[in-house]
Amino acid sequence: MYSITDEYGGVGLLKFDFLGLRNLSIIADTVERINKIEGIKIDIENIPLDDQKTFDLLSRGETEGTFQLNGNAMTKFLMELKPSAIHDIHAMVALYRPGPMQFIPLFIERKHNPSLVTYPDPALKPILERTYGILVYQDDLLMIAHDIAGYSWGEVDKFRKAVGKKIPAEMAAQKEKFVRGCIEHSGWREPKARALWDWIEPFAAYGFNKAHSVSYGHVAYQTAWLKANFPAIYMSAVLTAESGDVEKIGVMIKECSRMGIEVLPPSINESFSQFTVVNNPPSPYKIRFGLTTIKNFGQGISSSITTERKHGGKFKDLADFLDRVKDKNLNKKSLESLIKCGALDEFGERGELLSNIDNLLGYHRERMGAPQNQDSLFGLMTDTSTLPALRLSPGSLASQREKLLWEKELLGLYISGHPLEAYQDKLLSIKVNIEKLSDLREGTETVIAGIVEEVRDVLTKGNKRMVFMRLADLTSVIEVAIFPRILDEFRSFVQPETCIAIKGKVSKRKGETSFIAEKIKAL
Repeated sequence: MYSITDEYGGVGLLKFDFLGLRNLSIIADTVERINKIEGIKIDIENIPLDDQKTFDLLSRGETEGTFQLNGNAMTKFLMELKPSAIHDIHAMVALYRPGPMQFIPLFIERKHNPSLVTYPDPALKPILERTYGILVYQDDLLMIAHDIAGYSWGEVDKFRKAVGKKIPAEMAAQKEKFVRGCIEHSGWREPKARALWDWIEPFAAYGFNKAHSVSYGHVAYQTAWLKANFPAIYMSAVLTAESGDVEKIGVMIKECSRMGIEVLPPSINESFSQFTVVNNPPSPYKIRFGLTTIKNFGQGISSSITTERKHGGKFKDLADFLDRVKDKNLNKKSLESLIKCGALDEFGERGELLSNIDNLLGYHRERMGAPQNQDSLFGLMTDTSTLPALRLSPGSLASQREKLLWEKELLGLYISGHPLEAYQDKLLSIKVNIEKLSDLREGTETVIAGIVEEVRDVLTKGNKRMVFMRLADLTSVIEVAIFPRILDEFRSFVQPETCIAIKGKVSKRKGETSFIAEKIKAL
């Protein structure tokens, strides 16, 4: 909600702008988590609007996960702007669009050097002072029409409609009315009045409603404030909101790592349904994957585990877990998923637990009071207190590569490491990482390396097979095109989860950077 009275006084017109945004859910979730975890009640609509930690965060370019303020270009502008008031954020939201974006460098320059701020006439200063003499909002244009050209508020609304529709005939009529108004209402000479029109007319093509800017800018500030003041809790809420989008989760986990927040695999003793903040003093907050983020693991069994843990405390060991979680959905598929993703690491090594899966299931069925021979009347009367204790047989240990592949399969990401870490020396010898490819010119020849995430076969017009492949390193992901002749020679390397190096050329089409392979070899 934004009132014209807030800026100019007197009029009292009210403009409502309702935001049905996922970011509002993230904010509400964060506020609730802060209350539960730290016992602090946040009134998000009355947080301080001059928080230096928030402005410092934006000035450093730490915008990932915030609303409206992230993205490479916006982040770069914010780092140059170094916002010091929420009005700076409102203005950036309005300016960061096709058209007005061209004025962002001037806006930044004038903020840091007030001597550069000029106005076509001193009468414009009260209207444009907060935007350093630059027309940013449609509302400013309307105030100029009212204060300088003498429009009534009814005429201002007609002017607004004419500007919005951008119909040449209507704009021509408004021009003459505007010029005449400046002469009659403000006593300006005609050349000066026409010069003012010429100055504001291009703005009609991109003027942005201030209510939108203030509403969006306020939500943007709230997300930045929460991230600056409660970083781990805010990021846990963002991760929860992004659940289901593996690529976004990967980006947010990378941001957590940059922030020094460790993101851990699921744990039956620490995870809840969604991403959860874990506090183990004196260690800083960490974030745990939620149980429902595990593939093949539903909300029902997740609730059974967390409810039992709430009532009976943490599980002491594997037998205690299997004894207490009496849920029929703790079956082979769900138990395998728990083991493979690392949720039972504190109770045993993953490979060894997997090799004992039948023992674990048998033990659990007995504790559930459902013997394998359910036709036996005596079997149904089994006294569980006399059942044998859980004993594990020795089994082969899982390799680090197996663990990582299981995590990727069940969580969508590598959590406890990355396959490329085994090739750090070779990666260091490659000068260009995938993130830097966008800085290179079209046709630049170079070498990149990474792990194959996805392979998509297609047929060319000549009915020959080629491949589009997603290649990821520790910095980013890129699409690689492998044409038929190259594919015939190097097909054995083009397999998911293979770590490879590729020599090729940078390709840029429709603003997107990709890579065309010429030679491939295994790392």
